[in-house]
Amino acid sequence: MIADRLLPGRPYPLGATPEINGINFAVFSAHAEKIELCLFDPKGRREIARLALPDCTDEVFHGFLPEARPGLLYGYRAYGPYQPEHGHRFNPNKLLLDPYARELAGEFRWSDALFGYRVGSHRGDLSFDRRDSASAMPKAVVPLPDPDWGADSPPDTAWQDSVIYETHVRGFSVGREDIPAVRRGTFAALADPHMIEHLVDLGITAIELLPVHAFLQDRLLLEKRLRNYWGYNTLAFFAPEPRYLSNGGLNEMRLAVRRLHAAGIEVILDVVYNHTCEGSELGPTLSWRGFDNASYYRLIPGQERHLINDTGTGNTINISHRRVLQMVLDSLRYWATSFHIDGFRFDLGSTLGREATGFDPGSGFFDAILQDPLLSRLKLISEPWDIGPGGYQLGNHPPGFAEWNDRFRDAIRRFARGDGDLRRELAARLAGSGDIFSHQRRKPWVSVNYVASHDGYTLNDLVSYVERHNEANGEDNRDGHGENYSANWGAEGPSDDSAIAEQRERVKRSMLALVFFAHGTPMLQAGDEMGRTQQGNNNAYCQDNDLSWVDWGLAAQPAAQALCRFTRRLIAIRRAWAALRPTHFMHATAELLPGIRDISWFDEQGHELSTEDWNNPEAHLLVLRRAARDGADPKGPVGVTLLLMNATSEDREFTLPEPSQAWRVLIDSADPDAAELPVETPGVTVGHHAVMLLALSLDTPS
Repeated sequence: MIADRLLPGRPYPLGATPEINGINFAVFSAHAEKIELCLFDPKGRREIARLALPDCTDEVFHGFLPEARPGLLYGYRAYGPYQPEHGHRFNPNKLLLDPYARELAGEFRWSDALFGYRVGSHRGDLSFDRRDSASAMPKAVVPLPDPDWGADSPPDTAWQDSVIYETHVRGFSVGREDIPAVRRGTFAALADPHMIEHLVDLGITAIELLPVHAFLQDRLLLEKRLRNYWGYNTLAFFAPEPRYLSNGGLNEMRLAVRRLHAAGIEVILDVVYNHTCEGSELGPTLSWRGFDNASYYRLIPGQERHLINDTGTGNTINISHRRVLQMVLDSLRYWATSFHIDGFRFDLGSTLGREATGFDPGSGFFDAILQDPLLSRLKLISEPWDIGPGGYQLGNHPPGFAEWNDRFRDAIRRFARGDGDLRRELAARLAGSGDIFSHQRRKPWVSVNYVASHDGYTLNDLVSYVERHNEANGEDNRDGHGENYSANWGAEGPSDDSAIAEQRERVKRSMLALVFFAHGTPMLQAGDEMGRTQQGNNNAYCQDNDLSWVDWGLAAQPAAQALCRFTRRLIAIRRAWAALRPTHFMHATAELLPGIRDISWFDEQGHELSTEDWNNPEAHLLVLRRAARDGADPKGPVGVTLLLMNATSEDREFTLPEPSQAWRVLIDSADPDAAELPVETPGVTVGHHAVMLLALSLDTPS
């Protein structure tokens, strides 16, 4: 029996909160005149009650529903001025999803009734639409209280020991035939021992999941018979995407996190707080726009009918507003506490740090997170750019944030294909990009190093295509990056030529070696360890099919198996040698042993590079020597590594620099399955387009 009215309740916490004798509802709006709570039958098809929230405190409307229980389906309607020219777009005919909804029920269905204005009207968004949108909207579900996690122990892996694996909940497992079909592409599959075993076997310490917040399927994509695959189109910041839950329950995601933790693997979520799925002022009214468009979104000053579009999606969240910032922080804390998430990667992080005067590393967003006793201790990663004014902010984020490093990505790609005039750039990137990040006592791990990510070519396609091939996206191949710094090594796309195939595998191995042997935090894109291809598509955001999914059929192929073994060895070597994962930037100022500084650079003749050598545009050979103590003992042994790089098309002889003791070859990208072996001559031969790592351990003189 539903009560016919609400009690006043409390303004905090926001959202729907179950209590012993009912449910408290609270929602923010600075400009609404009235907000109604709408209750629905268990299937979400019929509205069974509409009750006005009886009180408003500090711009939070609130009410308490006695005797109500978790599982109740609800939505809201907001009353207020419909004045688009002033930024107000209230329309009580539109059912609104609670911005704090923690679970969703029902399918979203595109309809013109979802728009606050009359689609097709000559007045455009200045018109007013009176159709009810409830039948097309999913409903929020009042959640059950959080379960007892018991003995879950997050791995808390040190940054310098971290190896990130970027993947997609659906795409990672949907192709696994050894997992029941109903579980593929969900968190249930992510928790499966087969999937976790693959990650552990590689040596992965953290998975970074593309967006798992519930997201909207774009109308234009559906009309093209495509789907939003990546998920950067958030509908609910507190609710997981329903398609990623095989049984519809939130505990499925919690179980996946718990099992990953038990295997020593952290979980990082890629989160999208820079925009929402409501699009521009011509988009639908689904939640935030209907509650308070002028508060939730940045509006163009003097033209408040229009939204600022620093994100390229039509809108930009107004994170400078205290209640909007609160929503973001509440969302982050919810995932960290209710799901034990270990970190976050912030999409378009420059947008989040932009104040009225531009990007500010001391913005309210950064300050709020970094002073938070919970969030500040998690792994925080920013994508340090957007398309707004002054949007490229690599290296300018505050201490405490790591950053995706596209300068590293491009330098490795260009060096691997043989571009000239790269010595200085490559050296800086391999040394943790200290020229960018070594300030304010930041550490090398701040540089998230990768050669391929979800946004762009796969590793395999970097060596198989010169031109993008995005025809399947339905935009006449105009979308996606125009410059990929790729090379096809003799044929565009797949080739049966064995020489081309061998060359491609060699270059892939060399690029991977540079990712894992560089200072910083290495990131591997899912499937790249097996040579996954997207057939030249470098913008597969709309390809929810085998073009984007990890192809587990590759696992049976010799080339994929060899690349997996090689990747596993790279990660193991990185873990074994402290010089490859230092805790501080190396500036060639610390002498660990006589004549052995922490970092030094040489040419192929074993000579330290001169100014002229650094500026030689035709130099394609480079040697990097690094040294670090293997343990905390200041008199303990010193591990020394020697990275030899040859980007030419010929095998080249390298004379090894000091020390003169016998080195050991740990790995050679030209001979990936060769065992470790000692070097008994003053020099070695490094194959064309290859990378070789040598090492030795030296005792500290007493």
